[in-house]
Amino acid sequence: MDWLMGKSKAKPNGKKPVPEEKKLYLEPEYTKSRVTDFEFKELVMLPREIDLNEWLASNTTTFFNHINLQYSTISEFCTGETCQTMAVCNTQYYWYDERGKKIKCTAPQYVDFVMSSVQKLVTDEDVFPTKYGKEFPNSFESLVKKICKYLFHVLAHIYSAHFKETVTLELYGHLNTLYIHFLLFIREFNLVDPKETSIMEDLTEVLCSNSSGGSSAAAQNHLKER
Repeated sequence: MDWLMGKSKAKPNGKKPVPEEKKLYLEPEYTKSRVTDFEFKELVMLPREIDLNEWLASNTTTFFNHINLQYSTISEFCTGETCQTMAVCNTQYYWYDERGKKIKCTAPQYVDFVMSSVQKLVTDEDVFPTKYGKEFPNSFESLVKKICKYLFHVLAHIYSAHFKETVTLELYGHLNTLYIHFLLFIREFNLVDPKETSIMEDLTEVLCSNSSGGSSAAAQNHLKER
């Protein structure tokens, strides 16, 4: 859990601005592709009979598994040579270790830090309890928020750096569906700062415009900072 005491920070890469390339993932022939037309807004809402933390735990674990799987489909193209930094558009992310030391790493190294750390958390009974009567830690909501932030970075990197390969593999419909579901989930429970997700605002607007909605007041009340 110590890794989450630090933070991943985004900073401009220091290079002169270059003409923005045409974003393949915004092309209508790809943005309209889904694997289902299900109303995700209804899918992410907290069911009345389910405890909030149980719902957050179940969904966070599921998104971790799906995003990890989605990344694995293009991982052979994401190497230390092709992705020398963990970049999304013109923003570079740094990893911070348990001592708070900033680590500049390649994209595959960053993703490995994310996935291995989240895997450790979601399988820890003291953090993501599965046994009856086991309490969630007081820090659970803040941990979920940080996990979701890092998972968003991975999704954004796939779009920004590896959408071409995703198209070649004909998996863009799966990626779009996962992105919509995940974005509506983190919006519903205010899990990621909008400033963090604004880097993919153009994609979010296109994909989620017909599926978005305001976060439920009940969820907001539950998720106030401790």
